[in-house]
Amino acid sequence: MKKIHLILMLPVFLTGCAGLPSLDDRPESHYLDIRSAPRMDALLNTATAKTGGDISNVYLLNDAHEAFVARAALIEAADHTLDLQYYIWHNDISGKLMFNLIHRAAERGVRVRLLLDDNNTNGLDNVLLALDSHPNIEIRLFNPFVRRKWRALGYLTDFPRLNRRMHNKSFTADNRATILGGRNIGDEYFKVGEDTIFADLDILATGRVVTEVSQDFDRYWASHSSYTVASIIKKGDIEKGFQELGYNDKDKNETLSRYRSSIENSELYKKMQSNSIDWQSVHTRLISDDPAKGLDRDRHKPPIFDRMQDALKTPEKSVYLVSPYFVPTKSGVRALDQLVQNGVDVTVLTNSLQATDVAAVHSGYVKYRKPLLKAGVKLYELQPNHAVPTTKDRGLTGSSATSLHAKTFIVDEKRVFIGSFNLDPRSARLNTEMGVVLESPKIAGEMQRTLVNTTPKYAYQVTLDKYNKLHWYDPTTQKTYSAEPEAKFWKRVTSKILSILPIEGLL
Repeated sequence: MKKIHLILMLPVFLTGCAGLPSLDDRPESHYLDIRSAPRMDALLNTATAKTGGDISNVYLLNDAHEAFVARAALIEAADHTLDLQYYIWHNDISGKLMFNLIHRAAERGVRVRLLLDDNNTNGLDNVLLALDSHPNIEIRLFNPFVRRKWRALGYLTDFPRLNRRMHNKSFTADNRATILGGRNIGDEYFKVGEDTIFADLDILATGRVVTEVSQDFDRYWASHSSYTVASIIKKGDIEKGFQELGYNDKDKNETLSRYRSSIENSELYKKMQSNSIDWQSVHTRLISDDPAKGLDRDRHKPPIFDRMQDALKTPEKSVYLVSPYFVPTKSGVRALDQLVQNGVDVTVLTNSLQATDVAAVHSGYVKYRKPLLKAGVKLYELQPNHAVPTTKDRGLTGSSATSLHAKTFIVDEKRVFIGSFNLDPRSARLNTEMGVVLESPKIAGEMQRTLVNTTPKYAYQVTLDKYNKLHWYDPTTQKTYSAEPEAKFWKRVTSKILSILPIEGLL
C-alpha cells in the first residue's frame, strides 16, 4: 500500500522539486539598426540590387556546402551584431566550427544573441555556459527543461509546455543580411562526413526581410518562454565546456580538413571572393508565429497556416508541396481534393518510409495516401539514396543515406514559401514556425519546372490500382512494388501499428 501511495505522490514530489525561475531580472536588449557596416556591405556587394518597399534580394542556398559558407561568411564579416535562432545546434564538426566562429566574433566586439530551443540541447550545458560566460555573448533557452539530467521527468509534470517547441531557424548579421529556411546547425545539414545527409533549402537575403526577421527575433528573445542559460543551468563546468569546443579526434580533424577544401570549391565561396553574388530582387513577406504559441497563449491570433495561405493566395493552376513530414489530416485532404476538382494540378513530394528520420510521423501520413490518390493528387516519396532535386544540382544527390528536410510550397509557378513549416498538425498547432513567401515567377517557375522534370527520377511514384492497392514505381530499377520499398519488415509493421493509435495531434 505504501508503494502505491509513493507512486501516486511522485508527480507532486517532482513538481515541488524544481520550477522555472522568475523572468523579472532578465536583461532587455533589442536589435541594432546598423547604419554603417562596410565589411558586410563589401562581402554582400548589393550596390546593384534593388531596394525599397517590400523588396528583398535573395540567393537560394540549395547546396549544403554553400549553406555553411553563407553562415560562416556572415559571422566573419559581422562588426556589430549576430542574432541566431535555432531548433537544433549540434556540437559536432560543423556545430563546433560555428560555436568557435561566434566566440571569435565576440572577441572582436560583436554582440551575439543566441536563442535555442531546449529540446535538443542535451549534453550541451557545459558548452553553452562557457560561451555565455563571454561578456558579448548571451544565450537563452526556449521552453527549457528545469531538470537537466533526467529531462524525461519534466514531461510528467509539465507536458503541455514542453510539448510545444520553437522550430524557427534564422541567422542575422549586423541587421544587414539574414539566412532563413529549413536547416538547423549540424553535420547532416551541411554535408559533413558520410552519414545521413538532409536535403534542405535556405535563402540568404538582404533588404526589407532582414529588419522583419530582426524584429521577429526580438519578439522571441523577450517572450515568456525564453530563459537565460545561467538561470536554467545551475550545475556546469565552464572550463570543461571550452575543452569540449576543441578538436582532439584525429579522424574528425581529417574530416574537417576535407570539408574546408570542399566548401572553398563551392560556387558561393568563389562568388563572395569575386564580389559577384547573383542576387534576385523579389517582393517578400515574412510569415512567423507569435512566440505566445509556445505557451498556448496565441489563440486569438490567426493560425500560421491561414497567414501562409493568405500570402500564397488561392491557387489557380498548380500547387507543388515539398514537405518531409506530411500529415495532411482529414481537413487537409478535403482542401486538396477541392483544389483538384477546381482544375488545380496538385503534387506532393515527401519522404518514403526508409528515407524518413521520424517513422512515427510517417505513420500519421500512411492512412491518407489512398484518399489523396483517389482525389487526384500526384504523390511522390523520396528514395533514401537520393536528395531532393534542386534548381542547381551541385552535389546533394547520390548520398547513400539521404532524407528530405526542405519545406517548400510553390503556387502557380509565381509564389513560393521557404521556411520551417511542415504540413503536419505539430507545425500547425504546437510548434512555433517561420518562413518567407517570395513573389517571383522566375524563382517559383524555375523551382517547379526542375521538380517536375527531376522528381520522377529520384522518387517513388505512388499509385493506386483498380483493386484499391498501393504501388510504388522505382525509377531506378523500373520495378513496381506492392509494399514500402527498401523498408524492412519490422519497420513497416511498426509504422502500421502507430498509424492505428490516436496520436495524430502530436505528430
